[in-house]
Amino acid sequence: MISSNSQYQEIEKRAGMLNQPIAVWAIVFASIISFMGLGLVDPILPAIAKQLHATPSQVSLLFTSYNLVTGIAMLITGFVSSRLGTKWTLITGIFMIIVFAALAGSSNAISSIVWFRGGWGLGNALFIATALSAIVGLSRSGTAKAIILYEAALGLGISVGPLLGGELGSISWRGPFFGVSGLMAIALIFILFMMPNVAKPKKAIPLSAPLKALTYPGLLTLGVTAFLYNFGMFTLMAYAPFVMELDEHGLGYVFFGWGLLLAITSVFVAPKFQRWLGTIKSISIVLTLFALTLIVMGIGADTPKVVIVAVIVSGIFLGINNTLITTAVMEAAPIERSITSAAYSFVRFLGGAAAPFLAGKLAEWFNSRIPFYFGGAMVLIAVFFLIARRRHLAGIDDAVTHH
Repeated sequence: MISSNSQYQEIEKRAGMLNQPIAVWAIVFASIISFMGLGLVDPILPAIAKQLHATPSQVSLLFTSYNLVTGIAMLITGFVSSRLGTKWTLITGIFMIIVFAALAGSSNAISSIVWFRGGWGLGNALFIATALSAIVGLSRSGTAKAIILYEAALGLGISVGPLLGGELGSISWRGPFFGVSGLMAIALIFILFMMPNVAKPKKAIPLSAPLKALTYPGLLTLGVTAFLYNFGMFTLMAYAPFVMELDEHGLGYVFFGWGLLLAITSVFVAPKFQRWLGTIKSISIVLTLFALTLIVMGIGADTPKVVIVAVIVSGIFLGINNTLITTAVMEAAPIERSITSAAYSFVRFLGGAAAPFLAGKLAEWFNSRIPFYFGGAMVLIAVFFLIARRRHLAGIDDAVTHH
């Protein structure tokens, strides 16, 4: 009897992640499309630079404005969602992405695209902060499995995005922008009709909540760690396309490979690492390996094949890291998850805002190797910082296992 019970529990546990309400699947679908927007732009960066006569650092501002506005807007997401409600916050965010992506595709100057990407970032902030907390809140399978579902959507979106971006970008650099706009319109319909209204919190969230959340040392530690390693991640995303010497199709395939490995490892490998080594040790190991990969890219910056292979391989380390750090964040402070997510994302996206522009500038000031060395160094600093402050995250593994 005991053995049949334990077998039943094991089957139930495995089915748990897929046994979700329709609302969760609606948000997951919209999340996939939202994250496609990040990777869609990668294959067309050199094409935009060429056709609009812009330098790599100017084109990298497409990431900087997007990440900067996303990061700062995270401070208001809880304030807005607690008043509009989860469903209408998601719809507002998606609508803004539809409008600003279409405007970016209609632009003829790099400066106006940069501004419209900022508007896109505002919509993105409202969507992603709310999407993560909504998936966790509506899920039937607990925090850890819900986050794996969210990370799977992220990985799938990031991997398919460049493929689609490469296809649309080979027709015109405007194609990916209009592609995002059209896909998000589908997501809007999906959320509108398939997601029920979720009750607003009894107490509205004040504007100061995310900044107050950062007074929890565990959450601040994870936020600063992500801020630092984002210098590596966005050097890879915003600068690597310029040294690979590939057309839109080629870049699409490279970032598809990167995203595919990121998706697979975030879902299947990260939980095994967490059980085997614990969260903090696992994050430290994979970030160290990511830093070494960036250094290899720096050494081989004049050999496109080296950079191509290194970009694809780095997806393994980033996939494991993304799931582990997001799961840890959700348990790092005894407050509402939407506030936790917003506070963490605010700090993290500021690193993603500074990195792309700085990478382009370092290449202009010195040479094509320096951005990768700098990105690798920042990721190593993230590892040292995390290890130095690991005492603030002592109970994380117990909390993750418990949920």
